[in-house]
Amino acid sequence: RAAASSLGSFAEVVEPEHVKVELMPMFKDLAGDDQDSVRLLAVKNVVHFASLATGSDDKKDILDLSLELAGDMSWRVRWSVADSFVGLVNSLGTELSIRDLVPAYVNLLKDEEAEVRTAAVFKVTEVAALLKKHQQIINETFIPELQNLATDSCDHVRSALACVIMSMAPVVGKDTTVNQLLDSFLRLLKDDVPEVRLNIISKLDTLNNVIGIELLVHSLMPSIVELAKDRNWRIRLAIIQHVPLLAEQLGVKIFEDQLADLSMQWLEDEVFSIRQAATDNIRKLTEIFGEEWARQNIIPKVLELNSHSSYLCRMQTLRAVEALSTVLNKGLLNAELIPLVVGMSKDHVPNIRFNVAKCFENVKETLDADIVKKDVIPCLSTMQSDEDEDVRYFSTKAMEIFVG
Repeated sequence: RAAASSLGSFAEVVEPEHVKVELMPMFKDLAGDDQDSVRLLAVKNVVHFASLATGSDDKKDILDLSLELAGDMSWRVRWSVADSFVGLVNSLGTELSIRDLVPAYVNLLKDEEAEVRTAAVFKVTEVAALLKKHQQIINETFIPELQNLATDSCDHVRSALACVIMSMAPVVGKDTTVNQLLDSFLRLLKDDVPEVRLNIISKLDTLNNVIGIELLVHSLMPSIVELAKDRNWRIRLAIIQHVPLLAEQLGVKIFEDQLADLSMQWLEDEVFSIRQAATDNIRKLTEIFGEEWARQNIIPKVLELNSHSSYLCRMQTLRAVEALSTVLNKGLLNAELIPLVVGMSKDHVPNIRFNVAKCFENVKETLDADIVKKDVIPCLSTMQSDEDEDVRYFSTKAMEIFVG
């Protein structure tokens, strides 16, 4: 096993004639060893020997060995071949790959063992990219298998496919993506397993770059909107993280029709990470669509949050003010949102009250001197007499920052 593991790296530092005469026969014996653990290690050396092969006979020998290992009776050996396939194609060249390796790779995509199919799926985009000049081969061999794998019985296989299938779009182009892959995208977006849905969502920008926003909206937006309400919070979070990108591509009108309400509803989500991501989103949306849009669409929602029955959602009001303070002009911030923060100093929940003091600290640089003198200082002064120890502490700390 030690010899099988190290033979390839050793061959790279040996003179070519010794590789062919002495090491290659040794490698062939190890690749045909009775122990599958030895053959498994030998697979890792195939790429080394393939890169050293210069003549057509040498490459043919490596190719024959590779094909034999790709059909090995041990699934672990076949898995290793699938995992090493990109290196094999690179080393042996596209001519040999198209004629002999591609059929073997397709068989690995159809392997009876889920682990082998998973390993092969993870490499499909890289293998296809190496064969990009041969689109007919890709369309006739890879695409049908990917369509079948989208309904594979194994969750891990579908999850692996979801990680890579969107990246096939730049390789095969717009027409093939729309005509042959789009249905598989939709199927994976609606998969019962959250991880599959999450993996496909994370690559939406790749698809958008190929098919364009109009087709994306027409074909996938209903599923995206549905996933934005998914019961799994990680799915919702993945959608939220793509909202700014979608907003830029969709434009104001389509965004307002499709995603604006959801973007505001996320501020009230039961999961903290969703609320935080939603708060960051409203800042990014303000940067994209401008202050006037924020004044009409975001600020009313922030004001409304203050009356929410859950103190956690009311707390999000303060986080939203802090986020918006970095993108709104001082006039709008001081006129619309600072009075809201001052009013929240009377909230019946101490956590809200002391976070008011912290909020004033965080937005200090954006406050007008008149607002500080007329509203902020008196508010903090009152809070210094609060019945709650934490409120008194944070208000005193904030006061020191404002008055020195």
